[in-house]
Amino acid sequence: MSALLKYLEKKPPYYDHIDYERMPRIFRAVSHNFHLPKTVHVVGTNGKGSTGRFLAQILESAGLKVGHYTSPHILEFNERFYKDGAHMGYDELDALHERLLAILGIYESELSYFEYATLLAFLAYEECDYMILESGVGGEFDATNAAPKELSIVTPISFDHQDLLGKTIKEIAFTKLQSVNNKAVAAPQEFDEAVEIIKQREAILRLEFIYVKKDEYNSGVEKYAALHALPPFLKENLFTALHAAAALGVEADLSKIKKLNLNGRFQKIAANITIDVGHNISAAKAAAEIFKGKKVVLIYNSYKDKDYKAVLNILSPIIKRVEIIDIQNPYRQSAEKEIKAALLDMGAEVKDFSRIDKNEEYFIFGSFGVAEAFLRYFYEK
Repeated sequence: MSALLKYLEKKPPYYDHIDYERMPRIFRAVSHNFHLPKTVHVVGTNGKGSTGRFLAQILESAGLKVGHYTSPHILEFNERFYKDGAHMGYDELDALHERLLAILGIYESELSYFEYATLLAFLAYEECDYMILESGVGGEFDATNAAPKELSIVTPISFDHQDLLGKTIKEIAFTKLQSVNNKAVAAPQEFDEAVEIIKQREAILRLEFIYVKKDEYNSGVEKYAALHALPPFLKENLFTALHAAAALGVEADLSKIKKLNLNGRFQKIAANITIDVGHNISAAKAAAEIFKGKKVVLIYNSYKDKDYKAVLNILSPIIKRVEIIDIQNPYRQSAEKEIKAALLDMGAEVKDFSRIDKNEEYFIFGSFGVAEAFLRYFYEK
């Protein structure tokens, strides 16, 4: 096993108490050891991964060296570290791990799983022209916010992680926008309250943000979307990435860009199977619109901290039946029993997932954990 993976096994991904000052304090102490490239910080709720990856592919097509740090991963930890068109290998990550341990010294034991991985990305991309960092749960207090930024991208802000970020869209948006202290590109927003907070931040910084207009695509975007059968939300994320590239002074030629190189984003892995790592209300609305007029078998599960009842109500018009897949996470509680009860109350057919029928159409949705559980079944069957 990789030395890095053995090390990370000792670091729990979740802490009962979050120390917001830990990462900034430690990074200030060791920052002289890092040589960071120009950094693009992606904050928001939905579409962070695909917007960042589209931008990475656009910059690569212009001949630039690019690193893209995402989280969480689906199957393998190294999925978080994309560089020069591919995931980094464990040999390279292990070597960076040894370097990072030497740099951190007494500080290494203090860092969380995500904080350590973020610093690993800072080392991994030091020879790149651009480093694209996807924020984790938050914005202001996120580990990725430690890096000085060339540009911020604000993707659609929605309800998620309310226990950490706030109960209202205004509160969630405020926490995320506190990380923006430079020029920014703002994607089209679902909620007016999010736009209000974005404009407040723009006024405080005395900068002019770039606002991406909904559905005003150019012919290049239309051709690319048709060629790769992009659903509407991925088409919008591509358009946001194009605006970000322009803000960086990079002219994009979409004819040179391959299909989105990121797993689990409304990805068709077989003729009758679509998988998406979306898990909140806004993602459910997007899925319901894409499958409108059809009935699919929903393979689903959720954790207790998610609004699974609202998600299932939104998806109900497209559901033929729901099959519950087992998800294992020692740090989070599955809502399987509650979900089954909610579905029965809705009058929906529900059963445990066991196999795929080639005559049915399936949609896998609910979380990265659901995607992982299904893909392990799919690739090992």
